[in-house]
Amino acid sequence: MRSDMTRLLLPDLIRNAAQRTPQAVALVDPRISGAAHLSYAELWQQTGQFAAGLAALGVTRGERVVVYLEKRLETVVACFGAAHAGALFVPVNPILRAEQVGHILNDCAVAVLVTSAIRLDSLAATLANCPTLRHIVLVDEPSACPDHHRWPELMANASGAVLPAPDFSAAPNDTDAVAIFYTSGSTGKPKGVVISHRNLVIGAQSVAQYLENRPEDRLLAALPLSFDAGFSQLTTAFHAGACVVLHNYVLPRDLLRALHAERITGLTAVPPLYIQLARCDWPTGCAEALRYFATTGGRMPGDTLARLREKAPQARPFLMYGLTEAFRSTYLPPDQVDRRPDSIGRAIPQAEVLVLRADGTLCADDEPGELVHRGPLVTLGYWNNPQATAERFKPLPPHLEPAPGERAVFSGDTVRRDAEGFLYFVGRRDEMIKTSGYRVSPTEIEEVLYASGQVAECAAFGLPHDSLGEAIHVVISLTEGADSEAAPAALLAECRQHLPAYMVPATISVYPGPLPRNPNGKIDRRTLAAAHPEP
Repeated sequence: MRSDMTRLLLPDLIRNAAQRTPQAVALVDPRISGAAHLSYAELWQQTGQFAAGLAALGVTRGERVVVYLEKRLETVVACFGAAHAGALFVPVNPILRAEQVGHILNDCAVAVLVTSAIRLDSLAATLANCPTLRHIVLVDEPSACPDHHRWPELMANASGAVLPAPDFSAAPNDTDAVAIFYTSGSTGKPKGVVISHRNLVIGAQSVAQYLENRPEDRLLAALPLSFDAGFSQLTTAFHAGACVVLHNYVLPRDLLRALHAERITGLTAVPPLYIQLARCDWPTGCAEALRYFATTGGRMPGDTLARLREKAPQARPFLMYGLTEAFRSTYLPPDQVDRRPDSIGRAIPQAEVLVLRADGTLCADDEPGELVHRGPLVTLGYWNNPQATAERFKPLPPHLEPAPGERAVFSGDTVRRDAEGFLYFVGRRDEMIKTSGYRVSPTEIEEVLYASGQVAECAAFGLPHDSLGEAIHVVISLTEGADSEAAPAALLAECRQHLPAYMVPATISVYPGPLPRNPNGKIDRRTLAAAHPEP
């Protein structure tokens, strides 16, 4: 067993846990009647079987294996098994439509697709235009797919194969690519972020360190596994030898039931989901085992955080910030939440975060600048997109003494750092509103609206305006019982009371139902702005 975390390959996380505690439960799938469990020994065995099955199909090092499934045991085995075979796994969010999936399949030049019969049916027209696709593996009984491989047969045929521990002379090096995670792109087409073994392994070590993950933990996988923070639930748990409960929830209340039934100790989610959870009635004792809850993917409204702490007073809150291009960047320790609730914290272990001016010099205390992430969690760039890679992944200025060949991620996010080294999010470059000569962060407006108690969800954005540059518009969904006719005027009055004149929205409109989200569960401002009539 290798003790140097910087030399481990991704599958080693499972292998090492299987050597330490082979009978410990690694995965639970409550979707299956009676709940299916895989021990670490069983998970390692199945990972090896799938890798051997891919080798039997002629899959070679570096080829892409797309996994288009809901959260289930086979999803995890396919991802880690592809990595064990030296291929690149590409997890695809199961809620994506055929057109979006087709873009990913073609963009990554897929060799093997692992999916279900019903999802395969939805891709019938799309797959005709995927010339690189050689094999399809179905995890369930196909209706009329005799030419495709069935998961049970693929695994059974490989059951006699014994794969040795990865050898660095033959297997990929820890700095080589192991996965492609697709994230929303500025052009509307997803971009593939290429991730190395080292990114995922050191990321798991870093997160497990500050969350203090331990073998007795039970983590609820609520986020999509195609989302870096969602996949991190697997890697973090496997590093610690803990258990992951896979969950495909329909309603927020489903997650509350899972917290209780599965004795969940750790939950990570995005703020829009926490907003919904905070407004639910929590059954007595449903969170009694919850040791921590962590947020990623945006700022947690203060009112939501307060409600969650009331409902789960023993759980420690971890407020996190990250971007797929650097896995994760900062976290705010629980003991700082009351002192500086607006902070995104400080750099996570084994990462360094800089705040730079446009000329590359370091910002002074409390001076806004671009967040730049350096260290072993910086990913390898965008798949097949050198132009986008060059725009985001850049060499550091010489005065920062970069290592030879080192590149950093220039996030495009504006932050400031206080005198004690804590960071505060100001806004994303592509979401900042430029109005009346000022740059306005949407989150500053949204925080005022959430504090009113009438707003369940909201999104602020700018639309072109002849004299202002951009006019501020807000779309909201209301809490139960709020008056949809009176609310916009009342909320505008709240904004006028708490915000300077240039930050007061031109309009506030009520949206019928939950606001639209992108595939990672974040509120989709672009969709709302595109559908909003211009002034």
